Amino acid sequence: MKKREFQKIEVTKKAENSILLGHPWIYSEEVKENSNIKNGDIVDVLNMKGKYLGTGFYNSNSKIRVRLISRNTNDTFDYDFFKRRVSYAWNMRKSVMNDLNSVRIIFGEADGFPGLTVDKFNDVLVVQTLSLGIELRKDLIFKALIEVLKEDNINIKGIYERNDVSIRLLEGLEEYKGWYNNLDISTKIEIEENNLKYIVDIENGQKTGYFLDQKYNRLKIREISKNKTLLDCCTHTGSFAMNAYIGGAKKVVALDISEKALVDSKTNFDLNNMKIETICMDVFEYLESIQGKKMYDFIILDPPAFTKSRKTINSALKGYKELNYLAMKALPRGGFLATASCSHFASEDLFKEAIYEASLKAGVTLKQIYVSGPSLDHPEVLGIPETKYLKFFIFQVV
Repeated sequence: MKKREFQKIEVTKKAENSILLGHPWIYSEEVKENSNIKNGDIVDVLNMKGKYLGTGFYNSNSKIRVRLISRNTNDTFDYDFFKRRVSYAWNMRKSVMNDLNSVRIIFGEADGFPGLTVDKFNDVLVVQTLSLGIELRKDLIFKALIEVLKEDNINIKGIYERNDVSIRLLEGLEEYKGWYNNLDISTKIEIEENNLKYIVDIENGQKTGYFLDQKYNRLKIREISKNKTLLDCCTHTGSFAMNAYIGGAKKVVALDISEKALVDSKTNFDLNNMKIETICMDVFEYLESIQGKKMYDFIILDPPAFTKSRKTINSALKGYKELNYLAMKALPRGGFLATASCSHFASEDLFKEAIYEASLKAGVTLKQIYVSGPSLDHPEVLGIPETKYLKFFIFQVV
């Protein structure tokens, strides 16, 4: 067994309690600094009495000073370690997902890779690396990803890095995007999900190009769209609209403020031979404009996160309340409202309270008929609230 030769840091009682409760982050104010440690180094974490608590990546640039990756003193963090971690993650997806054409393979801390996201789109992997510790070891991790998938007869054509996110700056990392190892192939990838085809723009689409987490919620929309006149707000790639169309909706309208999103949506509509109307407009303005007209009996709200910080949660909740209020006022009695929030700062209770307050303002009663979270390749880890983020409800207005 290899000898452990990591630098050691001491943490406060508060950090110790958090670690023992399962949370992997140690903040700057919870650490007794050690000037011998280089950013990106692996460190052993000790309590104030010198007892081992775990091992993680150190970074003095970040408010999150240490991101734990193990609580096992026997781990050596070599290639075999990372391949084993990748195998655990992949085997779980194989067990719980009904289709592996496009799937999230690594969901950051939930899979023991702090700050790493890996999405598989057909035969291409798209990755976001948001921590220095992972960045310095990405060659090992990427090699492990390719090898694990190859053992299942899945040959990956390339890895695209979507590291054009400002949070990297907080880790002392640069922003960039491009093919790993300088490949030169198309960044428009055709995938299949729920028997529908999509073109995913992995270079310029939001996040990694496509939101895999709503996979099964899209199926639920398909199940209850028959004979409905449906408005899909913040349509992005048109996925909810397409599932409503194939579910037998009388009419489907896809709305987005982004012209690029609607161009991408129309590409997907054409790919699947669907006639879906599109509107380029701010969602708040459009819902205001249709008040009293009762043009739709099903409205879907799937906006981008209204907050990425605890400091702005109150204004975000006001935004959710107003958006849902406008949708409720635009619906007839008996109409359906599907509404989602993808911010973990807006907890399920807070989000639901905002929806309830919107219903009181609108003078309607909501009957909850469905509640869900993300698809099973985005697992929540108890003790890490940051892994619980997506809330999805369907209500009937009565």
